[in-house]
Amino acid sequence: MITSQALCSAPLSFSKKALIVVILSFFTHAQAQESTPAEAEIDLDNGDDINQVCAGCHGEYGQGDKSGEYPRVAGQPAGYTSKQLYLFQDRTRPNMPMVEHVEEREMPPQDIADISAYLNRISLPTRLPPANEDDPEFDAYQRLLQTKRLMQIPRAEGDIDKGKKLYNKECRSCHGKRAEGDEKDNSPMLAGQYTNYLWRQVDKYLNKIRIHDEEDPEEELLADFTREEIRDIFAYVSILDD
Repeated sequence: MITSQALCSAPLSFSKKALIVVILSFFTHAQAQESTPAEAEIDLDNGDDINQVCAGCHGEYGQGDKSGEYPRVAGQPAGYTSKQLYLFQDRTRPNMPMVEHVEEREMPPQDIADISAYLNRISLPTRLPPANEDDPEFDAYQRLLQTKRLMQIPRAEGDIDKGKKLYNKECRSCHGKRAEGDEKDNSPMLAGQYTNYLWRQVDKYLNKIRIHDEEDPEEELLADFTREEIRDIFAYVSILDD
């Protein structure tokens, strides 16, 4: 049996430390998942209440901010959001702005499940439906609310055709045909996410601040790409929400 004392008894290389982080976080997440509420127990009203706190950074509809400092969280697979909150909670994923909000006494498993499900159900359209202001049933207030939810990522620089080929070869199996993410594998949605934010996460993966594949912490997939190739992938991803 591996104990924390045994793991810390000798100097470790960086790669071994990364592996141990995965092992320890696995135990933490496994324990948390044992108490994670079932789908039938999800309380979306509670999720709405929690989102009022999240909105301070991520926006009323989980849209993030245009600079990409705070990512879009709306529409992300609930399993992915839940997993990240646990990673923030046990400090496996460093993020100072999140620290005060994810302590277990502040955000127990029920709250994590509720906010993850709530955010997953938020849909952010990329264009407004046709409207006739002369129609007697036209509702200007509802139109305003639709406008506030409108979100489209600007096209990123790069070769879209090359990016599409690279994405389909290397990224599609995990992140989905249209970069919509994958609930089964807890893979995040990339389409509709801010390009600046994606770049920052790539750099964190390359610098081992985050682990790209927890099942294979030594995986160097992103390091195999040139910056130009990653740029092209992001250019392609940036048009998938059009």
